[in-house]
Amino acid sequence: MKDTFLRLPKVKQLTGFGRSQIYHLIKQGKFPKQIHIGPKSVAWLDSEVSEWMKERIRLSRNDDTPGKG
Repeated sequence: MKDTFLRLPKVKQLTGFGRSQIYHLIKQGKFPKQIHIGPKSVAWLDSEVSEWMKERIRLSRNDDTPGKG
């Protein structure tokens, strides 16, 4: 399986989150952790971000709480 590195601007675009929110979710263990690809460079695996997004969609669509959705 071939995977792709996503840099922060692309992760922000895909999720709609800003930098601070992404790192806050990582700290809480609620978003895939970044991978260090160089001394000052990080990226995320496309497959992990995609899976996270699919899970958010699944959870949102399965939420039967009245007044939500």
